[in-house]
Amino acid sequence: MATLLTQDWLQTYPAELRLALGQVAHRSGRPLYVAGGPVRDWLLGVAARDLDFTVPIGAVACAREVGTLLGGTFVLLDEGEDVARVVWQGLTLDFSGFRNHTTTIEDDLGQRDFTINAMAVSLAPETGTLASRTVIDPLGGAADLADKRIRVPVVANLLADPLRLLRAYRFAAILGFSIEPETEAAIAVHANLLADPAMERVAYELGLIIGSDRAWQTISRMAKNGLLWVVFPELAAGCGLAQPASHHLDVFEHSLEALRCLEKILLETEAYFPGQGDLFCEAGQGKNGVLLKWAALFHDLGKPETHRLIEEKITFYNHDQAGAVIFETIAERLHWPKDNRNRVARLIALHMWPFHLSNARLRTGISRKACLRLVKAVGDDLAGLFLLAMADSLAGQGVGKPAEMEVSLAALFREVQGVYAEYIQPVLSSPPLVTGHDLIGLFGLVPGPLFKEILDGLETAQVEGLVKDREQALTWVKMIISGLTSESGVSVE
Repeated sequence: MATLLTQDWLQTYPAELRLALGQVAHRSGRPLYVAGGPVRDWLLGVAARDLDFTVPIGAVACAREVGTLLGGTFVLLDEGEDVARVVWQGLTLDFSGFRNHTTTIEDDLGQRDFTINAMAVSLAPETGTLASRTVIDPLGGAADLADKRIRVPVVANLLADPLRLLRAYRFAAILGFSIEPETEAAIAVHANLLADPAMERVAYELGLIIGSDRAWQTISRMAKNGLLWVVFPELAAGCGLAQPASHHLDVFEHSLEALRCLEKILLETEAYFPGQGDLFCEAGQGKNGVLLKWAALFHDLGKPETHRLIEEKITFYNHDQAGAVIFETIAERLHWPKDNRNRVARLIALHMWPFHLSNARLRTGISRKACLRLVKAVGDDLAGLFLLAMADSLAGQGVGKPAEMEVSLAALFREVQGVYAEYIQPVLSSPPLVTGHDLIGLFGLVPGPLFKEILDGLETAQVEGLVKDREQALTWVKMIISGLTSESGVSVE
């Protein structure tokens, strides 16, 4: 039984686009098809923003002409493979010739990655509308789409571009589909081939997976299939590595569980930070949420390297710092942007800080100075750091875990946030009471490390309420310098 689209979806796009496509199809005298992802999306009831067109030959020429007619931007992707792109009014229009010298649309579709992407509809010359709503579906892609199944037509298609091994999981994550058992088995057999594609391409697919609502589920499947170790061999070292009594899982399973818990927290933050949920909106959305998920997965990277057994007690001293260094090598390998790399590394390096501060708060309370140190260390990611800590805490449910740790973390965040709003933010957002120029001009100091020590100390004194205006600040600086001078016996003037 033929599969039909519910409507001519091309009618939902600008009339200028249809006119240009119709003119080009008519002039070329060759059939023009919409193929792959757009057809899949249309069958799912989604208006695709990226349109893929395929022609027997001459795709680059078609793209160039469409770009000229629309006034769009033409991008030559691969002249040898007859692939080009036009970007116009927020739409990406990809044009490709039939693959591997095939001569029919059915044979071209047979070269594609998965059956759900191996469907096409023909375009009518001149009008640029669909010639028919009947879907060309030689491999049963519509049935797989209905069954939410990702299936490769033949294993050779996976091997033609090893990135497809990872793309299978990307589609599973984005669409919520399952990978057909034979396809997943083939991925496991050929997993090592994923080391071949350019790392930028791998990083792109991984970004889509971690940014989906099924990151934990998908990463877990990749681990079971062995594909995860090809991309992140550093994570494999945590498999089977036991932890102290506060944990119930080994290092790697704990990291996975932290990712699962973080995804859950992001959906219902108010449940974990009562009365504070709105403070986490920005920290858990978009790029911020994606980077947090990476931090959750990698937060204990340093544990295998720092693992020690001291008097039969398992320790991981400084694993946070070691993990940040290891993550830097991973991010560099994947060619991550510097800002993303630095932010995740910082979250990993600081992920134990809320726990240490929480313990100190329960013993003696915390000072404004302690809050300031944390705020300055974490920068704009304070809320994100506490989301990570909450996920880390929830992921450790061993018999030796301190009672009510999650309650303590939420209370700590409330207190730190309160100190920040009342005492820290007003100081950080105001012009400094004393500058480096003042230290040179008024006190005769020579620029050097001492400048930072004095200015940071003054900032702390302001937060603690010891200094309130410039006059007091100058007096404070003079006092500090006098103390340093008397200690060293050397004049600073």
